[in-house]
Amino acid sequence: MESIGDPREGPSTERAFEVKPIPPWPEQVTARAVAASLALGVVLSGVVMNLVFTSGIIPSVNISAALLGFFLLKAWTKLLGQIGVPHRPFTRQENAVVQTCVVACASMTYSGGFGSYLLGMDRKTAENTATASVQGANTSEPTLGRVMAFLFLVSFVGLLVIVPMRKTMIIRHRLTFPSGSATAHLINSFHSPHGVMQAKKQVSLVVRSCLGSFLWSAFQWFYTGGPNCGFTAFPTFGLPAYNRGFYINMNGTYVGVGMISPYLINISMLVGSIISWGFMWPYLLTKKGDWYDANLQETSLKGLNGYKVTVSCSSMKTMHIRALSCVLTLLVVISLRTIHTMRHHQVTAAETMRSFSDLDSAPRPVLSFDDRRRTQVFLREHIPSTFAIGGYVVLAVLSSAAVPLIYRQVRFYHVAAAYVFAPLLAFCNAYGTGVAETNFSAQYNKLVILLFASWIGASSGGIVGSLVICGVVSSVVSTASDFMSDFKTGYLTLTSPRATLVSQVIGTALGCVVNPVIFNVFHHFYESNNSKYQAPLAKVYRAIAVVGAGDHELPKHCLAISVALFALALAVSAARELAVHNRWPAQHYIPSVTGMAISFLLVPAVSIDMCVGSLILYAWNATDKEDAQVFAPVLASGLICGDGLFSIPYALLARYDVTPPICVKFLGRVQNKLLDEYLEKAAQ
Repeated sequence: MESIGDPREGPSTERAFEVKPIPPWPEQVTARAVAASLALGVVLSGVVMNLVFTSGIIPSVNISAALLGFFLLKAWTKLLGQIGVPHRPFTRQENAVVQTCVVACASMTYSGGFGSYLLGMDRKTAENTATASVQGANTSEPTLGRVMAFLFLVSFVGLLVIVPMRKTMIIRHRLTFPSGSATAHLINSFHSPHGVMQAKKQVSLVVRSCLGSFLWSAFQWFYTGGPNCGFTAFPTFGLPAYNRGFYINMNGTYVGVGMISPYLINISMLVGSIISWGFMWPYLLTKKGDWYDANLQETSLKGLNGYKVTVSCSSMKTMHIRALSCVLTLLVVISLRTIHTMRHHQVTAAETMRSFSDLDSAPRPVLSFDDRRRTQVFLREHIPSTFAIGGYVVLAVLSSAAVPLIYRQVRFYHVAAAYVFAPLLAFCNAYGTGVAETNFSAQYNKLVILLFASWIGASSGGIVGSLVICGVVSSVVSTASDFMSDFKTGYLTLTSPRATLVSQVIGTALGCVVNPVIFNVFHHFYESNNSKYQAPLAKVYRAIAVVGAGDHELPKHCLAISVALFALALAVSAARELAVHNRWPAQHYIPSVTGMAISFLLVPAVSIDMCVGSLILYAWNATDKEDAQVFAPVLASGLICGDGLFSIPYALLARYDVTPPICVKFLGRVQNKLLDEYLEKAAQ
């Protein structure tokens, strides 16, 4: 977006909006914004639900929500204008409210554990992992009423825990919150007089890419009329590689996620796929009948799947150690910074809240025009800390009393203990997200499962109980970081913090209803053993709970292999941290342990498609870097949304047993010859 301003202060965004009045916060949360949020919340929740059931990799939906919100409300106001109906102008504050509301609804798909801890309690997941405790207190079916009640009890607590820290993180420490800032800049570009043409191009691109991805998914479906049929598994690298999962299927979701994810993550996943699916799993298959029973189910944790899950978990434990060290380090650093600020920067409340005109007339301002204006608006709409803290305590007490009534495996003191230390994890996670978009919520979740599974014990339902407490902590930690990112978006778009809070509450309430309903549809196919919906994270979370509760017998040499890979992963992680700290060129070539660990559970085709997305982005940057920066996230969002949207008709078609009319299979030359001979004989 073109910026204007005083040459003494540098370019300014807010001077372009100076002539536009800022609506009061009740006028920013409009009925049409809520209606648009409901429609987009349903769509993006379906898209994200498709992701958690297939790959477990969830990209940020902030930009998609802002873009689609702009498109929907702009089209609506334009339609009203053409038919002569009076209406309020569509403002950037209203756009930010829609984005906040939609993200609150869609992100609950992840924080609500629909593909992880909630599904990990399920009887089907217990059977798929073939653990000892598949009945009784260690399984709990995620019924619609139970899930909805649980979400309403735990989902609103995280909104209040981080509110008292918004000024510290956004005003005092000026944390960037990359995704929140990028979303705000996109919204400002849309609504600036200088950004109208660019906004039209972005909207056009997202519509075309979404439609193209949807039609491509529909085209692929027509040729999947049987097992292992269709173009979704094209043997690009030959049949031997295809049989090990190495092929390209050009899935719009994975290509789009690859364009958004860092190059290092995608390459790390490919490296992990080559190590595991290329060498380790084929080797362990040769030990069938020796190291583990040859007659076990393929999904049993006592067989090959046990190696996959435990090896992946052992690699991820290095991230647990890193996450715990980050908590302690952040506490010390932030405390020292706060003390330093209090001693050396005695700023009175009156000085902070000076009128905007006085700030603007200062001869040599410390802050730019944009920062002064944004700070003044952000601080003007006060949210009392007593309200936030008191609300947190009340909701935590209510949840501590009610959650044990839904899940008998936990006691009130288990839930209360989780709420005591959850604010600490929420603060540190929000701070890490603000500094470098580093979200450790998944690592905290796994630590919580291990601790509480050991505390409750397998005989008392510790597997389900630890997953329930994981949900309590996750709802606080994940929601807090997402909410603070939305506060940053609101700060940069002059959206009232009160409007942000209200829209977050509305979006959370929508998510508590919308997501369980969508989950019911996907859960049906998960239980019917649909190969597309494997929910890898659910198996990981349950396996961690089983190990923590001491209710699992590992296959032979599994522990030794896990310890060896844990040590290797720790060494790689330490080398990477050292290279980053010293700014060595090697930092760009040391793989991410997390990316490698995830790929141990996913078919290599996922990482290959993500690398295809990286390749597209790399080529685009090489030819036109500025164009790529503006439009690549838009194209990626369209690809993800289009494929995700097709999951809804796909689910309905499968539910009513509608079979695709054609089966296309790829056979080797020998198999094809045998098939031809068989068909010849059958015809005679």
